[in-house]
Amino acid sequence: QVQLVESGGGSVQAGGSLRLSCVASGYSGNWMGWFRQAPGKEREGVAAISTTGGSTYVTTTVKGRFTISQDNTKNTLILQMNNLKPEDTAMYYCAQSSARSLAPLVASYYNTWGQGTQVTVSS
Repeated sequence: QVQLVESGGGSVQAGGSLRLSCVASGYSGNWMGWFRQAPGKEREGVAAISTTGGSTYVTTTVKGRFTISQDNTKNTLILQMNNLKPEDTAMYYCAQSSARSLAPLVASYYNTWGQGTQVTVSS
């Protein structure tokens, strides 16, 4: 069974950067993505990548600041987050989907989830 383990979260000041990593043990699926959930809010898609074709999708609120990539040699998904804002504060989750066709930033398409890593941005 695939397991996803996130790391790299922490506390930073606004304008700072963090790099999240997600190591997948086993098959990485057709799509992998990063999602986040702030207290009292629904889980939202942040970024996703096709593990086969390399296509990427980033939600508009982080476009130009966050970059998703993958290191296939290490079975690792990466989210580089720059110019962080207080509204980026949330628990960030890595997820995997075996679907061949999906809406990349919709959580219901993803069937395997990590336990999350907390990102806190102070003003």
